[in-house]
Amino acid sequence: MSGGAAAKLTVGPAFRRARIIAVANQKGGVGKTTTAVNLATALAATGHRILVIDLDPQGNASTGLGVACEARGVSSYDLLLGECELEAAAVATAVPRLELVPASPDLAGAELELGPMQHRESLLARAIRHRLTEYDEVLIDCPPSLNLLTINALAAADRVLVPLQCEFYALEGLTQLMRTIERVQRALNPRLALQGVLLTMYDRRNSLCDLVAADVRGHFGDKVYTTVIPRNVRVSEAPSHGLPVLIYDRRCPGSQAYIRLAAEVLRQGAAA
Repeated sequence: MSGGAAAKLTVGPAFRRARIIAVANQKGGVGKTTTAVNLATALAATGHRILVIDLDPQGNASTGLGVACEARGVSSYDLLLGECELEAAAVATAVPRLELVPASPDLAGAELELGPMQHRESLLARAIRHRLTEYDEVLIDCPPSLNLLTINALAAADRVLVPLQCEFYALEGLTQLMRTIERVQRALNPRLALQGVLLTMYDRRNSLCDLVAADVRGHFGDKVYTTVIPRNVRVSEAPSHGLPVLIYDRRCPGSQAYIRLAAEVLRQGAAA
């Protein structure tokens, strides 16, 4: 990076650190990884430098960004264990200005390995602290559970973005997630706050979706994004090609929704 660019990143005597957003929901199948991948892509398209950290043992964010299993020599597992630096773990993707720390299946056993370690809830925060001056935004794709990996993400993050599927049981489990966020705020990370709730898999033909959306907005008010992510087959197809949907089909409704979401997220950052 040139000296001029480095000067731009400096704030005061220290340094400018990227905003870190954990994309979390302990319920699976809500569009969490899809959101992490496509929001990151949309943010990168605006000229921002983005890092995605894949903390899910399934590694779907890594696959969705086109990083094959055999190309994941160093992973977020190594980063957590302190066996590599962030610079060694981050790899380029097909998306300009978007880098990825890929996941490894070894993360599935990380809970047992990390358990005896000192400060085990803050390993990720320690690993990436003071190393984010190259990025504007960092998105952490969390596993679909409230395990030690998710706690590490929350301990490292500034904000939490919660994808929420438009279905009858949408609010079930969300209370538990909010309690976990509050506990992390008190014990580990006082700066952590709710970035927003994102309604996903919205089907305007289904009146239940409108009822769920109204219910969620009634609970969370302006913390619910105006943008909703529709059910869209192109969004589902894109990962099988190792591409974010914004590259696979930029004009489809799902892509356009993620572009609008990125605009909302950037406005939030500007207002913070």
